[in-house]
Amino acid sequence: MKTAYLSLGSNVGDREANLHAAIEELSAPDLRVLRVSPIYETEPVDYTDQRWFLNLVVEAETDLFPMQLLARVARIERALGRVRTVPKGPRTIDIDILLYGRTVIRAKDLEIPHPRMHERRFVLAPLADLAPDLRHPVTRKAVQEMLDAAPSAAVRLLGGGPIAG
Repeated sequence: MKTAYLSLGSNVGDREANLHAAIEELSAPDLRVLRVSPIYETEPVDYTDQRWFLNLVVEAETDLFPMQLLARVARIERALGRVRTVPKGPRTIDIDILLYGRTVIRAKDLEIPHPRMHERRFVLAPLADLAPDLRHPVTRKAVQEMLDAAPSAAVRLLGGGPIAG
C-alpha cells in the first residue's frame, strides 16, 4: 500500500456536495480514504474570471499504481460532470495527485509530485492541516515550509475565519 495525497477542488454547482461526492467515489477496496482536510474557499488562479473554489486534500492508502490512480480520478471527474472547455476554467470537480509515497514520475500524462504544488496555497494550506512535516520527495522541503514561502493568495477556512496569505 502506498500513501497518496489528492487535491480536490470545485467551483460549479453545489461545490461542497461535489467534494463529498468525489470522496465517496474515491473510496473503494483498492483506495482507502484515511483523512480529509478542512475545506478552504480560495480565489481562482490563472483564469480569475470565475467563481471562487472550495478545496480540500485527501490522504489515502492505495494498491493502485500511479497511472491506474490517474485513470480512476479522471473517471470520477467525468462521472461528476467535469467538462474541459476553458483551460484552468470552471469545473464541477478537479482531482489532482499531489504525492504518491516518495515516488517521482515525469511522464507525458502524469507528473508526481504535482509540478506546481509548491506555489499553490489552495493545495498547501489543506495539505499542511494533514501533514505539515511531510517532505517533498525532490526538494526535501516540508509542506509547512512550502506554504510559508508560497505566493500570496486568498485562502480561508470554509465557514469564516481570516483570509491567509
